[in-house]
Amino acid sequence: MERLDGGSAVPAQLRGGIVALGNFDGFHLGHQAVVGRAVARARAEGRPALVATFDPHPVRFFKPDAPPFRLTTLDQRARLFAEAGADAMIVFRFDAALAALSAEAFIAERLAGMLGAAGVVTGGDFTFGQGRGGNVEVLRTLGPAHGIAAEAVAPVMLGDEPVSSSRIRAALQAGDCAAAARLLTRPFAIAGEVRHGAKLGRTIGYPTANLELGAYLRPRYGIYAVRGRLPGGQLVDGAANLGIRPSFDPPVELLEPYFFDFSGDLYGQTIEVELIAYLRPEARFDSLDALVAHMERDCAEARAILKATPAG
Repeated sequence: MERLDGGSAVPAQLRGGIVALGNFDGFHLGHQAVVGRAVARARAEGRPALVATFDPHPVRFFKPDAPPFRLTTLDQRARLFAEAGADAMIVFRFDAALAALSAEAFIAERLAGMLGAAGVVTGGDFTFGQGRGGNVEVLRTLGPAHGIAAEAVAPVMLGDEPVSSSRIRAALQAGDCAAAARLLTRPFAIAGEVRHGAKLGRTIGYPTANLELGAYLRPRYGIYAVRGRLPGGQLVDGAANLGIRPSFDPPVELLEPYFFDFSGDLYGQTIEVELIAYLRPEARFDSLDALVAHMERDCAEARAILKATPAG
């Protein structure tokens, strides 16, 4: 799958495609329905299937001081879009110029001009253009003049509410990994480069891989049963502390997975850590012996949970 800058014209072989348009942060069930419809329509019409997303998220542009809230990185979305059957991922850079573009200009200049889109599929609540002046009705009204046929996909319901990124964020902030996974169709996963740390874990028999949380939403701080995806695709089970490590000074916010039955050098490599189950809140211990005793119990509980949870 190709990954292209939305500020430039796409290659000729990708023009005339069907475009799934949205933020798609998390790529949950609702997003999957939008992209799935675009891919199905593209295949039926013999056209390329494109997914267009925005980076940074518009919320980050308009509210730069907002707490971290992202559920996926661009790299994660690119992999998920490819698995869904997309031929290309288009990344519109959300900057002052794009924010000032009217809905009509966005359709004419970006969708028709740069992408050469023949069709656009969005969610029913998607908005775009200056002042959020564009929606699916605007696309349906203005699109035909540019050769674009637009449609919207109805919200996907799970329980009594539509699936949404806000529901996923709320579940993660409550430590409800299972609820988040149902909405995402997979465990929530944090990807990052393994950094050198103080190496305190190895001194007590629990060497960890340290990942900064970056722009990701902060799930509930605490201890988790996790599954790691290592370079090359290897899956490893483990337990992780996500938070500020209150037993150590100074406090540093990290995700620190300890992988069972694994030995190897991960420094400088990008790994992905799936949060499978929340075990307990972070706690401060008066001694290393007390900390190690708790970690032993945490690891035993995590092993049991992961043994009963098939890998995706």
